[in-house]
Amino acid sequence: MSVLESILLGIIQGLTEFLPVSSSGHIEIGKSLLNSSFFEEENLLFTVILHFATAISTIVVFRKTIASLLKGLFKKEKKEMAFSLKIVVSMIPAALIGFFFEDEIASLFSGSLSFVGYMLIITALLLYLADKAKSTARNVGFIDSLLIGIAQAIAILPGISRSGSTIAISVLLGIDKKKSAEFSFLMVIPLILGKIAKDILSGELEALSTTNFLPFLFGFLAALISGYFACNWMLELVRRSKLSYFAIYCLIVGIIAINS
Repeated sequence: MSVLESILLGIIQGLTEFLPVSSSGHIEIGKSLLNSSFFEEENLLFTVILHFATAISTIVVFRKTIASLLKGLFKKEKKEMAFSLKIVVSMIPAALIGFFFEDEIASLFSGSLSFVGYMLIITALLLYLADKAKSTARNVGFIDSLLIGIAQAIAILPGISRSGSTIAISVLLGIDKKKSAEFSFLMVIPLILGKIAKDILSGELEALSTTNFLPFLFGFLAALISGYFACNWMLELVRRSKLSYFAIYCLIVGIIAINS
């Protein structure tokens, strides 16, 4: 893989991780268009690195919220402890699926554009329904966090947008749109960091020492920078109820992918 290819895929990951159009689906489309043999050998490694970049960009965007949360946890304040527990609850479905079905999940990322297309159409439907939902001031509850976590687990499928599905489910549950977006972005940070820790301990990232490091570095930087801007943009779009535009986009791209 060339540096240019890694930058392009990094930008795709950074933008689509936060914009509700499915980062995994677009990465699969990008890999198919680039048609590089690199991805057959180091697909998961590169994907982990790109997700790590977007996790860092999320931390940067929500640095004040995270700092306040950690401070509250240190002081054992009820509000922060309850919010942290909700994050933990939301992680359970995806963590269980990732642990027990890792090989099956990996097999889904095999360049099947028709499958990605159908999943993008489902994403489009979710976004359309969420955009039409009435805004409320309700906070995320514990049952809500579990249901949002199930949506996150389903979004492991390439073509189902993680941010789109979790925000859509949150809004459809009657949760405030801004709080829905914040919870959606914060809940994925522990999962990504946990996945990376697991890969390091299992030795899966040792391939970095035997591969060309530059493509990984530039892909990481591209995802980090584009992710930072996309995260801020998405927060504003959700607040202003502009998800229907992405529903149309996902529908069009989904149809193209099915017929490609």
